[in-house]
Amino acid sequence: MKEEEVNRCQIQEWYPRFKSASIKTVIHELPESFIEYLLDDSGPFLLPLSISNDDALPNRIHKPEEEEDYVISEEPSDDDSEQTSPPPSFPELESQINQSIETLGGAIFPKLNWSSPKDSAWISPNGSLKCTSFSEITLLLKSSDSLVHDLCHAYDSCSDCSIRRPTRFFLALRKWYPSLHPEMEFRCFIHNRILVGISQREVTGFYPILTEQKHELEPVIKIFYTGENWNLSS
Repeated sequence: MKEEEVNRCQIQEWYPRFKSASIKTVIHELPESFIEYLLDDSGPFLLPLSISNDDALPNRIHKPEEEEDYVISEEPSDDDSEQTSPPPSFPELESQINQSIETLGGAIFPKLNWSSPKDSAWISPNGSLKCTSFSEITLLLKSSDSLVHDLCHAYDSCSDCSIRRPTRFFLALRKWYPSLHPEMEFRCFIHNRILVGISQREVTGFYPILTEQKHELEPVIKIFYTGENWNLSS
């Protein structure tokens, strides 16, 4: 692939053209300071201070009667005497993102230029990519290893590779639809504007329903592709 071809696959590039047939999305450009925060692994795992006091993790249940009633005093070590850096804060970005979440119905799933943090869904309180606040989004992004590709290695496979990362990063907030099911998401392959192949998008599992409904699904997908008036010449 060429760098230009990879760039065209970024969501901020293709979404404006295909938004009439895509999930409703709001896209924010991310400041470089936030990208540096995502890449920084030199210290403890800290979530940004929230201006709205949102907590990405559920509160633990405290039972005072079960807590120890004593405190062990220890001599301060050299490490303890050092001042730790305070958690970062991105108030302007947080405000903008939380406002966009509200316009999208109160729940979204996040995605950077190319990838979503699907590998960190396990850390979410709901076990999915569903987010209702900036803090929950940051938790997923900061915990994801797959996003390192977007941040540092997007062009590694390009034959004309001259850069390691794009000059700008974007966060796409995509409206959350509880009715969406992975077995009903498909990847289509187009050659010379002709639909030449269809596969399931989620390739880590087998869904018997796809075998059972293959002949019903194929013409529906073909109609969706050929029936839309795409303007691909511009």
